[in-house]
Amino acid sequence: MNAPRTSILVVDDDPDLLRLMQIRLTAAGYAVSTAESAERALAQVSATRPQLVVTDLRMGGMDGMALFEAIRSGHPMLPVIILTAHGTIPDAVAAVQLGVSGYLTKPFDPKALLTEVERALAMAGGAREAGDAGDEWRREIITRNFAMEDVLAKARLVAESDASVFIFGESGSGKEMVARAIHKASPRGDGPFVAINCGAIPEQLLESELFGHVRGAFTGATRDHKGLFLTANRGTLFLDEIGDMPVALQVKLLRVLQEKQVRPVGSTETHDVDVRVISATHRNLEAEMAAGNFREDLYYRLNVVSLTIPPLAERREDIPLLASHFLTQLAGKYHKTVNGFAPEAMELLVAAAWPGNVRQLYNVIEQSVALATTPLVPPSFVQEAIQHQQSQFASFEDARRKFERDYLAQLLKITEGNVTQAARLAKRNRTEFYKLLQRHQLDPKLFKSAAKRTQ
Repeated sequence: MNAPRTSILVVDDDPDLLRLMQIRLTAAGYAVSTAESAERALAQVSATRPQLVVTDLRMGGMDGMALFEAIRSGHPMLPVIILTAHGTIPDAVAAVQLGVSGYLTKPFDPKALLTEVERALAMAGGAREAGDAGDEWRREIITRNFAMEDVLAKARLVAESDASVFIFGESGSGKEMVARAIHKASPRGDGPFVAINCGAIPEQLLESELFGHVRGAFTGATRDHKGLFLTANRGTLFLDEIGDMPVALQVKLLRVLQEKQVRPVGSTETHDVDVRVISATHRNLEAEMAAGNFREDLYYRLNVVSLTIPPLAERREDIPLLASHFLTQLAGKYHKTVNGFAPEAMELLVAAAWPGNVRQLYNVIEQSVALATTPLVPPSFVQEAIQHQQSQFASFEDARRKFERDYLAQLLKITEGNVTQAARLAKRNRTEFYKLLQRHQLDPKLFKSAAKRTQ
């Protein structure tokens, strides 16, 4: 069954062929737009991203391959079908090898056109089977940003497999929401979705939280604890901020992923687990691996498919949508008759820096709604809320990172850059202490030089 609202852009410098294809695809239930040149097509893609592009290979000016390259650069998940004459079939075959979704030789049979279109849409995740839940899986994600749509298109495709997914993105950008969407769209959608922030739990407790423990395994273990891997069995486990996981625990996690078995702390028995793992971090894991803080073998085990969520500052067209959505939610929560923003207030929202991303936007809207006394949120409330957010305490993670760096720097000052003495004062072994220094890019030599200059 054709998806009636699927949008297709057809590109050809032959007006007659362009009109014929528009008639055939429209009759099949597609929403069709046309462009008589590749340059005009690129402008249309930027303005209203279609779900499929069908383009002639040979055109005046920019040809079909150049158009494909430009589309792939800006919209890597947007499928493209090439139309080619018999004499240029080798070029079309080469194009498919470069990533074009398919090709048709002219003149082509109308059924062949529809078959190729349906195949390309299905491969890109754009087709829906009868009885499918449609976009229910991504209903919580509000966006009209093309980069975010590409992320969601990849998410929809990878959801069908059991591959591990790694989500990169700034804090507050919506990593867990994308992870939930993947789970909902997957065959595991009816199973449990379990999330844990690896950076928010002390190292001593994290192993127990993940793998469980038996009664008496340690002081305070008064009963058996199942652990999140077993809780998420036949479902999805989301490991947020996995870049903060201690190296010793990374080894145990890798073993669980390889063997698909967990052994609770203090137990001699193992339990089979069937869990799809989605991980996320805001850290630069390549730098963390170079510093010895993250295992390379675990990274490649987790990062089968990677998704990068753009920060809110790079998708400002989403801010009015998100702000209005949050406003409706929060007006109901606080029983306020607030139904919009003053134009100047919306301008402030769109122009703000948003270092805290969507989470920060939600907090700003919540403060504005809580204080609102009129149907429209005034700009003064938005301005005050933004300034309040910027002056709030640092996050626990940022505060911990700052304390750790200052603490290490103080030890190096006291010992004049002597790492052995500093490690002894910190009650850490020398190797571990060096890793901490590398994490914070502290060079002991600088502290030795500083001590000499003051003598």
